[in-house]
Amino acid sequence: MTAQPNLSSPAERALQIFQTHGGILSTSQALKLGIHPRTLYALRDDAKLERMGRGLYRLAHIQPLGNPDLVTVALKVPQGIVCLISALAFHRMTTQIPHAVYLAIPANSQAPVLEYPPLRLFWYSNAVYESGIVEERLDNTRVRLYSPEKTLADCFKYRNKLGIDVCVEALNLYRQRGRMKLDLIERYAKVCRVERIMRPYLEAVV
Repeated sequence: MTAQPNLSSPAERALQIFQTHGGILSTSQALKLGIHPRTLYALRDDAKLERMGRGLYRLAHIQPLGNPDLVTVALKVPQGIVCLISALAFHRMTTQIPHAVYLAIPANSQAPVLEYPPLRLFWYSNAVYESGIVEERLDNTRVRLYSPEKTLADCFKYRNKLGIDVCVEALNLYRQRGRMKLDLIERYAKVCRVERIMRPYLEAVV
């Protein structure tokens, strides 16, 4: 028996690839998965794909993203880790509203350039960068950020940039959850070299 030919068009195959990968792909990801640039642009022109930003596309028919800024950054800056105010906001440990995505990148890395969203970049040493990373699935996309405990230590490390009031509020909101992991906080405080700075604040809430 002869095999049936694959009658699907390049456009149909491309849409299926997008569907399989959660509906969102960067241009580089699409090309690696076998989608020709001509097909990508044709689908955009036919309003079957929406351009989210430079080099980033999503299926037009899927639900609006719940976390468009974090998803965009995760796809466009894969080495970036959501940190500080943005991580606090995700963990509901601040009343601050971040007007940019706070992002940690490895020391000596080049600054990424994005049209949108705006970024606030922090170059972390290897030990600080690699500690306390957690992964979340947001809008079918893997987003990396720092755990609540690591974020607390990071905030105290950058207290002069953020304000000590932000750090204290974050610690109080974390405590209100009722499940403080003091050993983890102390471990990350040591990594960030803020043990002495954090100690009196921790003693006040324990």
